[in-house]
Amino acid sequence: MLVSFKNFTKEELVKSKAEINLTSEIKDKKIQGGAFMGCNRMFFTAEIKSKDKIEISGVGSTLMACENMKLEDEFSKEFKKVKNYKVEGHFLTLSDEEGNQMKFIAADWD
Repeated sequence: MLVSFKNFTKEELVKSKAEINLTSEIKDKKIQGGAFMGCNRMFFTAEIKSKDKIEISGVGSTLMACENMKLEDEFSKEFKKVKNYKVEGHFLTLSDEEGNQMKFIAADWD
């Protein structure tokens, strides 16, 4: 579950059921993942480059038009810039080279 991202409140993120799924398929340090930010299903490839570096590529989504797409639009734009990851307990923090972060928690821990 996405619990911290830009100026969105945790309540907004929970209401949107914002999440990423990194368990879809893992092969040769590449993860075929998915995401949902309240409207469209998103898909991507994440490749672990080193113990704290990650590369996100192939980001795409279904093309439904929804009433409020602000979270999805912002997430899609920022997610493509992610270069770093950090795992602390049940938290995953992804960040870009400018230090902008998005923080996730395992869905069964919040």
